[in-house]
Amino acid sequence: MSIALDPSAISTALGRLADQLFDAAGNAPIDLVGIRSRGDEVAERVALLLREKGAQVRLGVLDISLYRDDFEHLRENPKLQGSEIDFPIDDSHVILVDDVIFTGRTIRAALDALFDYGRPSSIALAVLIDRGHRELPIEPRYVGVKMETERLDHVIVRLAKTDGEDSVELTRKS
Repeated sequence: MSIALDPSAISTALGRLADQLFDAAGNAPIDLVGIRSRGDEVAERVALLLREKGAQVRLGVLDISLYRDDFEHLRENPKLQGSEIDFPIDDSHVILVDDVIFTGRTIRAALDALFDYGRPSSIALAVLIDRGHRELPIEPRYVGVKMETERLDHVIVRLAKTDGEDSVELTRKS
């Protein structure tokens, strides 16, 4: 196991995401929806950086637990925390935010969950880490860090609010 990103590298990646989103938005408001858990913290931290730049940001949180196709996840993490989206999704340009994209299955579940709230004009994806190895045709538009991994490697993200520290560990599987 090795530290792939330290707090400084995570901060830099969050700043990179905020810069990309700010540049793409122009003067338009930015609607961020973070995926529980950790995608919501990434979204919160990016929203703070965007507001510091003067952007108008609306922030929501999406719990996808009941939309996942790996029901084993519910046995391991049965706590449903609920979604909190207090702005209209219909006709908005939503930026879905997650900590890591791997196979794309989490994002597929998030899209299903998001459409229960309405029909956005567009949905883009922003991720702190893109580690590759997609199983579905889903690609992020905004990426903080692209990390080279092997398929069986594990990427463990810890964020300050959720886990008490900022770090990303990479465990290589032979």
